[in-house]
Amino acid sequence: MSWLTPHFGSQLVDLGSAMLLLTCFAIVAQRRLSACVDLFALQSLFLALTAALVAFLTDTRHIYFAAAMTVAVKVVVIPHVLRRVIERLNVTRELVMNVNVPASLLICGALVMIAFFITQPIIPFGHLLTRDSLAIALAIVLIGFFTMIARQKAVTQMIAFLVMENGLFLGATAATYGMPLIVELGVFFDVLVAALIAGIYTNRLQDAFDSVDTNRLSELKE
Repeated sequence: MSWLTPHFGSQLVDLGSAMLLLTCFAIVAQRRLSACVDLFALQSLFLALTAALVAFLTDTRHIYFAAAMTVAVKVVVIPHVLRRVIERLNVTRELVMNVNVPASLLICGALVMIAFFITQPIIPFGHLLTRDSLAIALAIVLIGFFTMIARQKAVTQMIAFLVMENGLFLGATAATYGMPLIVELGVFFDVLVAALIAGIYTNRLQDAFDSVDTNRLSELKE
């Protein structure tokens, strides 16, 4: 397509990356667990579309497969597992947090600035269409890590872990046009297994403590 110049393609990739970052803030602002799951699925869909665009612009075929796996695993399977867990636990909202929502949003804004500050000296040396997305990828990883600390429910901590993985996937795409196919397959398998284990662990936590608050684990005794 003559209209899809490398510069315009790079801007589209940056737009997709920005949408991923926007969904991170939306997840941080949400207290409803089902809404967090839906936002994660939406973020994963943006990630898949961005990866498919990169594959089209660079003619890197294995990224198409990674994008398809992202849709299958992170848009369909994992959200379905998490919704079943939420239904089983009958917990709809996260009322108590280690860091409240306004403070969390401010901290996440600061993390974005830190990510851009760290990557600013590196970006000019890159020659890839996706180089400007590296800062956003790092910001997503940092926000996901912070969310794991700020939230107490096991379900939202699992979503935060998956958000971090999305950031790492975007970072790999931005830095090297994706990882080798065998590595991507291993990562998707690991993420799927981690989600299944987290679902079992959350159910066991509910059975033992009648709560999915991970702070209750401090009550375990030898």
